[in-house]
Amino acid sequence: MKLRILTILFSTFLISGTAVSQELTSYVNPMIGTLKMGHTFPGACVPHGIVQLSPDTDTIPQNINGKYVADAYKYCAGYQHDDKTIVGFSHTHLSGTGHSDLGDILVMPVTGKLKLNPGTADNPDSGYRSRFSHDTEIARPGYYEVKLDDYGIKAQLTATERTGIHKYTFPANEKKQILIDLAQGIYNYDGKVLWANVRVENDTLITGYRITNGWARVNYTYFAITFSEPIKSYGYEDKEKPKYVGFWRKFDLQHNFPEIGGRKIITYFDFGTDANPTVEMRVALSAVSTLGAIQNLQAETAGKSFDDIVAIANDKWNKELDVIEIEGTKDQKTMFYTSLYHTMINPSVYMDVDGQYRGIDHNIYQAKDFTNYTIFSVWDTYRALHPLFNIINRDRSKDIVNSMLAHYDQSVHKALPVWSLMGNEGWCMIGYHSVSVVSDALSKGIDIDKKRALEAMISSSNVPYYDGTKEYLELGYVPYDKNSNGSSITLEYAYDDWTIYNTALKMGNTSVAEAYKKRAMNYHNVFDPQIGFVRARKSDGSWKAPYSLLNTHGEGFIEGNSWNYSFYVPQDVKGLIEQMHGEKVFTQRLDSLFTMHLPDEFFENTEDVTREGIMGNYVHGNEPSHHIPYLYAWTSQPWKSQYWIREIMNRMYRNSIDGLCGNDDCGQMSAWYIFSAMGFYPVCPGSDQYVIGAPYLPYLKVKTAPDKNLVIKANGVSDKMRYVKSVKLNGKPYTKAYITYDDIKDGGELVFEMTSQPNKKRTFAEDEKPYSLSQK
Repeated sequence: MKLRILTILFSTFLISGTAVSQELTSYVNPMIGTLKMGHTFPGACVPHGIVQLSPDTDTIPQNINGKYVADAYKYCAGYQHDDKTIVGFSHTHLSGTGHSDLGDILVMPVTGKLKLNPGTADNPDSGYRSRFSHDTEIARPGYYEVKLDDYGIKAQLTATERTGIHKYTFPANEKKQILIDLAQGIYNYDGKVLWANVRVENDTLITGYRITNGWARVNYTYFAITFSEPIKSYGYEDKEKPKYVGFWRKFDLQHNFPEIGGRKIITYFDFGTDANPTVEMRVALSAVSTLGAIQNLQAETAGKSFDDIVAIANDKWNKELDVIEIEGTKDQKTMFYTSLYHTMINPSVYMDVDGQYRGIDHNIYQAKDFTNYTIFSVWDTYRALHPLFNIINRDRSKDIVNSMLAHYDQSVHKALPVWSLMGNEGWCMIGYHSVSVVSDALSKGIDIDKKRALEAMISSSNVPYYDGTKEYLELGYVPYDKNSNGSSITLEYAYDDWTIYNTALKMGNTSVAEAYKKRAMNYHNVFDPQIGFVRARKSDGSWKAPYSLLNTHGEGFIEGNSWNYSFYVPQDVKGLIEQMHGEKVFTQRLDSLFTMHLPDEFFENTEDVTREGIMGNYVHGNEPSHHIPYLYAWTSQPWKSQYWIREIMNRMYRNSIDGLCGNDDCGQMSAWYIFSAMGFYPVCPGSDQYVIGAPYLPYLKVKTAPDKNLVIKANGVSDKMRYVKSVKLNGKPYTKAYITYDDIKDGGELVFEMTSQPNKKRTFAEDEKPYSLSQK
């Protein structure tokens, strides 16, 4: 059976793909990221695949003896463009997150004297890492290439959803060796690997697994690996000598013994010095079993050559990117399609080709009528990424929500995901924002079990031991003396509760709706009425003193300050304006937010807020502020949104290596760009409204269904012609400050007439302004 598998895997055949209108992958630059924070990875993947095969450029641990190592933050995605060496190529990565894990199954091809440690950046020759030059790097969707200078090896990578394919071309007459380091990983630390195991099944097939304890508390990664050349000899070293080996001691375990196990093992495989300089390896992953990995390997790569798989990956990306067609300059197209590419990396498929997956309780389940996904950075992505899926890929949105509901079913806490990855809840950040994802899908007519969905939403909002929920239910806010992020948590809970209110209301469940309508108004409880800003409040009702409206650390907010968070009431902007003492003050504060200066001292202790992502005091580099530029729509000066949105797009998104102003956070930063380029944004996900800004490009065609297109036109739009004079929808004048999902779901034509001066007559009556909960 195994020999038959290998014969199939390495035979070749002709493939044919579905052509799209243009080669959109040529506009994607996977290198665009942010240098100081969690960089996006430049390697090979296909849309929403669990395998993201990419170079890792250092081995900075997350902690040493329990003490956090700050430099690890730069390596959230494994790769830093400023580095001079590559440690190896690992198969799992997170896309631009501010916390990390993974880097599973690190592979490094080598020649010469065997070195079984990675060495250091300061002394590369002390280990197996290699110097490299960006001049030899090629990165495009589904493909990565680089020359490892110390070995003269050309490395080429591609991928399927569940398999990473490596092609290594060695120098002539050099010994061909491949290392598989099962001790290394991203955000590594001493003891992270609980156990690793390798079985040499025959001279071209190995299987195994590794179990790690990281952000994903217990992460099972099974693998099956095939080689195009037969293994001549192999072995391993365990850097943590076991204290007990039982009767395994009768064998020479380190050399050519087909069962390998340990906590810090690095294996090596020698392919000799024959005339063929190339070794290809295929690494399939599974969270279920090695048999599942073998099935994935067969299903996705059998009968395909390396070049075939590269072509298939390219075709998949072209097909996905073809959902939106645009006109613009080369830089504009590069930024747009790179952003769209970033929205299609996570969430990732988390099940085998036969539908089996590991649940949140670590039992094995069979997915029925849905594709199971993982990597839910929900605190970030509920804002724009999931609403974008509800427009451009409704089937995927349905699968994602059903994955979240499966998570709820399996959760001992009876909660939807907070920040889940690899069959584990990671509990990162605040809120129970999966209720927003579910609510927004329901509001857009996605076919989901409504009763089950509402049950999961209600349960998720009432876990008494979760992040101040008990105090929130008792006091109507999360007190600062119980939780240092209490005021930001209160604001986000209140929005989440609004989504439950809105869902229950639409389902006719008035008792639940009324209860959650009251909870949605809890934002009032953290507004200091004297100053009209949100402030940290204690259990006894008193306000924290002294206080700072500018400090992003120690003032009751997570990754933000009062100035930014005080604008976070997306469910009730009209009520927010009243809390800020009226429209005049509200508008003045919006103006000041974009123009005032935020000194470094106020964010130097906050890792996720850096100067690159700040405009005035507005923090675009972190998600809680993303809706703020659109809030002028509730005022008598909506043209100011049009000015600032374009400023943000020009300054914060650039076609360069450090072109992103903050962590992309699994596509949220990029989804904001896509929506804003279209000219509207989901300020309040869960409603059916998108607040109108101004298009960034003269022409966009968005596929809202297989045979339906929304065409958006803005003739002459530019940095000068950035203001909206008038809007027409399907040929008729459109006078509202928002459009609805029903307006665009069946396609149509949205035409913006642009001008170089603000149209100050284009203001909105109360019934033309976007939704607010307290609107009469």
